[in-house]
Amino acid sequence: MKIVFDKVGQSIKPFDLTVNGVRLEGTLAKSGYHRLALKGELEGQIELTCDRCGDGYHHSMKSPLQLTLSDEVIETEDDLDIIEFIDGVIDLEFIVQSEIASVQNSYHYCEKCDNDNEIFEQEF
Repeated sequence: MKIVFDKVGQSIKPFDLTVNGVRLEGTLAKSGYHRLALKGELEGQIELTCDRCGDGYHHSMKSPLQLTLSDEVIETEDDLDIIEFIDGVIDLEFIVQSEIASVQNSYHYCEKCDNDNEIFEQEF
């Protein structure tokens, strides 16, 4: 789902999008001259791989999401949750895919390895 940056005004614009089994429901509203505030909730199931045993498992994803979106380059260290859409088109699907990739690229243990305190070493 793509939304033109200039079409979002002071009034809240709701959206609802599902990508790869993860739903993002929320709102967009202007928060500054070149900034929009995205407030939403991510919810769904994603496939992860255990970093200890290598087994795949499903992970329930449910978390709030608050981002600042901009249509220009912003150089600041005050707010690290800024996504820049220089072409003036907000791509909500890209945001959901980025959040999924962020979770998938973290370190994960499946349920059986999470409770296992035994030293694990495997030679290849």
